[in-house]
Amino acid sequence: MGKFQVISHPLIEHKLSILRRTTTSTKDFRELVNEIAMLMGYEVCRDLPLEDVEIETPITKTIQKQLTGKKLAIVPILRAGIGMVDGLLSLIPAAKVGHIGMYRDEETLTPVEYLVKLPDDIARRQILLVDPMLATGGSAILGVDSLKKRGASHIKFVSLVAAPEGVKALQEAHPDVDIYTAALDEKLNENGYIVPGLGDAGDRLFGTK
Repeated sequence: MGKFQVISHPLIEHKLSILRRTTTSTKDFRELVNEIAMLMGYEVCRDLPLEDVEIETPITKTIQKQLTGKKLAIVPILRAGIGMVDGLLSLIPAAKVGHIGMYRDEETLTPVEYLVKLPDDIARRQILLVDPMLATGGSAILGVDSLKKRGASHIKFVSLVAAPEGVKALQEAHPDVDIYTAALDEKLNENGYIVPGLGDAGDRLFGTK
């Protein structure tokens, strides 16, 4: 079973509290999503491999550590996942960015894929699949399905808020995928929204209804 981790930090909890409020403006919501994603990135990237390199300081030569050059890709699930990309890129600016677009079928309420745009070498990259909400798990599962169908095997899923139902569904469908979130909330309501949650992340990010 892959790792499941709630990334707890005073700054993350403080910013998430502001993010949840109905009075938070679109501008502030967008900035907070970006900031929380960046703070989470430190923990999500904790296991990136290092190698020894010889460098020269103004004083002497020395052996130090640097990243081995493991290739990464950040893949947001559209549209809300876009809000997390810049925060992660500020930590790993060399990462490539792919996109997976989905919409919810009005009759079945299941996600339907309409766009997949990924780096050509996606199979060789460590992938951070990002979406602010892990609710029912349907979009996350379809996102991982899309990546695996194209040869990807090293996948981490990163969300800001998760429901127990979504975590369970993603773990059962893809037990090899590590899951990171800033908060594990109480439950889903009858409409599939996370409680207490933060509403529709896409609408709040882009000021739409």
